[in-house]
Amino acid sequence: MRRLATGLVLAAVTAIGACRWLLPERFAVNAPLAHLVFGRGGGAPPAESLGTRIRAREGLSVGLFAEGVPNARLLRFTATGDLLVSQPREGVVLLLERDADGDGRADGRRVLLEGLDRPHGLEIHDGWLLVAEGSAVGRVGFDADARAVVGDYAPIVTGLPEGGNHWTRSVRIGPDGWMYVSVGSSCNVCEERDPRRAAILRYRLDGSGEEIFATGLRNAVGLDWRPGTGDLYATDNGRDLLGDDFPPCELDRVVADGFYGWPYANGTNVPDPDLGRGNEERIRTAIPPAHAFRAHNAPLGIAFVRRPDAPADLAGAALVALHGSWNRTSKDGYKVVSLHWLPDGRIEERDFLVGFEQDGDVIGRPVDVAEGPDGAFYVSDDYAGAIYRVAAGGGAAADRPRAGGAGGPPADPLAALPAAERARRVERGQDLYEALACAACHETGRAAPGVVARPLGGLARRHTLAELGRFLAAPTPPMPAVALDESDRSDLAVFLLERHP
Repeated sequence: MRRLATGLVLAAVTAIGACRWLLPERFAVNAPLAHLVFGRGGGAPPAESLGTRIRAREGLSVGLFAEGVPNARLLRFTATGDLLVSQPREGVVLLLERDADGDGRADGRRVLLEGLDRPHGLEIHDGWLLVAEGSAVGRVGFDADARAVVGDYAPIVTGLPEGGNHWTRSVRIGPDGWMYVSVGSSCNVCEERDPRRAAILRYRLDGSGEEIFATGLRNAVGLDWRPGTGDLYATDNGRDLLGDDFPPCELDRVVADGFYGWPYANGTNVPDPDLGRGNEERIRTAIPPAHAFRAHNAPLGIAFVRRPDAPADLAGAALVALHGSWNRTSKDGYKVVSLHWLPDGRIEERDFLVGFEQDGDVIGRPVDVAEGPDGAFYVSDDYAGAIYRVAAGGGAAADRPRAGGAGGPPADPLAALPAAERARRVERGQDLYEALACAACHETGRAAPGVVARPLGGLARRHTLAELGRFLAAPTPPMPAVALDESDRSDLAVFLLERHP
């Protein structure tokens, strides 16, 4: 019954998206199809697009620092200038070696940690590497000079609420010496049973003393403290299915015990049409956003510019990665912006790195921004599996791959399975496919009434068996995670790769 219910939810979400031209705009699903169905895009953009289509603000150029980094998410620099990258779907924390030879490229790469549960947020503090996983925060000793972890990785926070629509977790150490962990909501709009959802939590450095620091934050992914004031700012993703242009996504100045509106209010405390009635007092006390991004732009990583030698107009500004909309009739976002605090208290938003989306064509989705010790800015892209470097001067590093890039999957990703096992798992996967009602979304002849099916195909060109199983566990929104264990997800992946290579 649980599997069937999950399948019906998936069918409903996909049906809504498929019918975006027939239904009101609030029901649109308009994500890049490759990301929605396959979990990744088409690889790093061609060299000629860097500086032409993908363009940095005046005075800066963009190059490719690393590629072949599937599902590249949050970034953190080490004390010696190497760049750490989380790869939740791979279960990996990757180290990209600093550019010592001056060609604008990472000099090498190595896996620091693997086999983790959807690692997302990263922090380095006092000789420790901290990793925010799906339901825990773990740490391990880290030697920056040796580019290696020291000792055993162990959890210091366990039992975080997991699953649901927003499964990523972020972790940062604040200037007050506390550890901050963000936990998104389980849903688009609902009243959560666990008060730690749609919230920012706070812990002592050893993981003890859990506090709910702030609430009403639907999905606060990026956390950073503004230089000079010490104020904590968080990016927050507004709810869906209220139309193309409402509600805005948010930048919130987060204070202790602050309540930021969700699920009862959106934007500048506009009552939610589903849950606003009867919660007028909660809405009245909600803290409105410090800055409103355009609706559905999905702001994720945020980094304040701290280097004293940064361009004058960027000093003290914040860079924010807009991952891009998935439920607008026309795509929007898909860029990096800079936020500037003006003398009158307003925050002005300016383009910093653009061109990932052009006339509906998407070649990248920015996730996080990090200021490098070399004065450049680094941007992760989980769609292209790439890290970009934005720096003054010429566009170095726009050449194509060198050793260390990802190879393509084998012609037959199931070739290693013995024939009898393969047949058995295909049959088992088909049973799961039927129980989940996947055909209602993906087969033209069996689509639900009014649904324009999204046929599957080309899966073997984009996924190994293990990769597709990981995608089913942590899919790209709006597709919810299927409620299956690892073995069942693998069998479903076998069936999909057999039937839709």
